Parts: sequence; C-alpha cells; structure tokens
Amino acid sequence: MRVLFAGTPAVAVPSLDALIKAGFDVVAVLTRPDAPLGRKRVLTPSPVAARAAELGIDIIHASKVDAETTGRIAAAQPDVAAIVAYGGLIPRAALDVPRHGWVNLHFSLLPAWRGAAPVQRSVIAGDDVTGAVTFRLEEGLDTGPVFGTLTESVKPTDTAGDLLERLSHSGAVLLGQTLAAIDAGKAAPQPQSGDVSLAPKLGLDDGRLDWQQPALALNRRSRGVTPEPGAWTTLDGQRVKLEPVALRPEFKDLAPGAVRVEGKSVFVGTGSHAVELGRIQPAGKKMMSSADWARGLATPERVVFE
Repeated sequence: MRVLFAGTPAVAVPSLDALIKAGFDVVAVLTRPDAPLGRKRVLTPSPVAARAAELGIDIIHASKVDAETTGRIAAAQPDVAAIVAYGGLIPRAALDVPRHGWVNLHFSLLPAWRGAAPVQRSVIAGDDVTGAVTFRLEEGLDTGPVFGTLTESVKPTDTAGDLLERLSHSGAVLLGQTLAAIDAGKAAPQPQSGDVSLAPKLGLDDGRLDWQQPALALNRRSRGVTPEPGAWTTLDGQRVKLEPVALRPEFKDLAPGAVRVEGKSVFVGTGSHAVELGRIQPAGKKMMSSADWARGLATPERVVFE
C-alpha cells in the first residue's frame, strides 16, 4: 500500500520509522518548511524532514495545504495518508486524494482533548490515564471515527515530554496496525462517544505559575508545560524559568510565593502547602540547581516570587 506520511516534530519520527519497518511504501512526506532555530536563527529542517532525507523519501514542504500542495500530494498517488502532528489543516480537496482517506494518530483518548496540545492539557488537568487513537481525518477538529485505541498511565512525575515520548512509540505501533487493517479490508472505524474536551495550543502565559493556587495544581501545570512552553514566574519584575516543582506537604506555613532555604532544598509557598524547586534559570543566566541559585542570594528569606 502506497502511503503519504504527514508530520513535523520529533514525536512523529517513530511513526515514520515504524511504517518503513513494517514494509509500507512511503511514497512522500509532507512536513512544515525549514524553520530558523537557535540564537543565530539558522534555517533547520523539521525532524521528520531530516529523517525522510536520510531515508531517501521525497519531501513536500508546505506551511499550508493549498491547491499546489494538493497537486503534489495527488502526484504521489498515495492509497492512504498517515498524519502525526503535521501542524496544519488538511482541506477537503486534499482529504479526498487517497482512496482510503487520511488516518490521524492523536495522543489522547478522543473525544477527550481534541486539539493541538492533548498531552499537555491532560497532565495539567491531572488525568490518571490517557492514551492514543487512530481515527479517520475529517474537516472537523479531531471528530472522525476511531480505528484503534491504546491507553497509557500518567505517572505522578511525568512531564508532558516524558508522556509524549512514550506515546510516540506505542502510538507508532498502533498506526502501523491500523494501516495494515485498512490494507486487508478489516478496518471498522467507530464513531466517537463520551464527553468532549478541548486542548488548544499552549502559549507562554500557560506556563506562568500562580503561587496563590494549590500546590497540586502548580505541580501539574509545571509538568504539563515542560518542555514547552516551560514553567516560569517573576522576581523583581523579571521572568524566571523553572523546571517542574515537587510537592512538599510537610511545609504549610509559607506564604504564597515566599522562599525558604533548608540545606540544599529550596521551598516556595503556595495557596495550600509548599513545593520544592528543581532547577531554575534566572533572567540572563543559565539553568542551575535551586541550591546553587539560593547560595547567591544575600537574604533568601526576603525573596518572594510574584
């Protein structure tokens, strides 16, 4: 079966590799254009583009699937299109090109967390279980009927990056199984059922920690926004980046945002009990341990995050 693969970030690469390993004929890859990265803003191919180049697969770079891009997709003559975090909408004209349609690997248990940031939103919400599904792509936002499902427990220390890494590999297996079932004429997608929740893309403000909130909410948020867009707070009007904070319920007498240093541990008060800082990156400096940061404070007992 001839497959068009659409994807952009690193989490899509295991799916591309899995399809190649399973013997599918990946005739082309659709991915976002090269993007400027780093301080020098060097144009860099997407992880999927880089992997496709290594594999010798034709690459279609497109930030938008317009008529020209649709024509290039049609010229590849795919039987089916597999899409994993491509990062753009697929219009009806392109959806109609493959005879078996488009199969989307989505990292949630649909209809929960429809949208661009399902894993991040799941962690922030405190879900105990999430997963991945393959479904037939439609013009609606993640509304199509489901081919297959897998579940994954959310560990208490999982960041969104940790969880997404595991799902990228288990989901790749699920995607391969789904395409094999379609090729064999045995796929039977079922309509989605259950409560709908939305997972819009995270912005910088989603990473800000409000110390008036309970410790558990701050723990979940700091894990859910790691690695991107990252947790942060402010000190003396400057943004300070933080790695995930840990729960420390034994400290209940700290005011929200107030800092306490005990040995090599740094605690911050919240709306309930304290949390412990992991690593911290003050404005203009590199990421460092909270203990190293605290050693540079003249009067840590007067430090209050805003």
